[in-house]
Amino acid sequence: MNAEERQREIVALARDTGAVEVTRLAEKLAVAKETIRRDLRVLEDHGLVRRTHGGAYPVETPGFETTLAFRATLHVPEKRRIAAAAAELLGEAETLFVDEGFTPQLITEALPRDRPLTVVTTSLATARTLAGRDNFTVLLLGGRVRGGTLATVGHWATRMLSGFVIDLAFLGANGISRLHGLTTPDPVVGEVKATAVRAARRRIFAGVHTKFGAVGFCRFAEVSDFEAIVTGTALPSSEAHRYSLLGPQVIRV
Repeated sequence: MNAEERQREIVALARDTGAVEVTRLAEKLAVAKETIRRDLRVLEDHGLVRRTHGGAYPVETPGFETTLAFRATLHVPEKRRIAAAAAELLGEAETLFVDEGFTPQLITEALPRDRPLTVVTTSLATARTLAGRDNFTVLLLGGRVRGGTLATVGHWATRMLSGFVIDLAFLGANGISRLHGLTTPDPVVGEVKATAVRAARRRIFAGVHTKFGAVGFCRFAEVSDFEAIVTGTALPSSEAHRYSLLGPQVIRV
């Protein structure tokens, strides 16, 4: 197995399992740990993985994106803390946009039930969660349903969304970077998110620490567009401060 074949195997394993470790890769591929570390550096330079201490995890690209079901298995305690903290920022908002994704879905579960709220969403899972609740009016945007995320995209969704003035948008992203802003791999998803950013008076980003520094194919917003960023304590406080200098309050939970 040459270097190119080995690197393809590493990417495939990372995408199948969600993460890879240097030690296990070295054993599986019968090469030295330093060879694996060199492979991971090459793959990171090509934007296919992000290295961690002792391993790496895959970066989502136009050709690869994790499913909603898979996201529901990763960093779940951190996502629940983030969702609860994000829901506490509701304030006086009466109309909400809730993005596709597992963390935004958890935010809806944490919303108060003792006041009327209108929720606009592209997420079938979120609509199903909220549809039976008293005090909630749910508007599901139309369009093509993406099988992996169970969310609608396309011109039907953006046309409907552009007709609203929304008090608060809870948004996720595949990556957030101080230089490149908030990004996602798929242009049609990016257009829906960008439309939500334009339609909302207030915007909050909620995402786990692994999103930070990751850069996807399609930029849909700048960090400065958000009043708050809610993430986990695994994001170093020094890095959180750097993001706060761009405008938003950064909350680590």
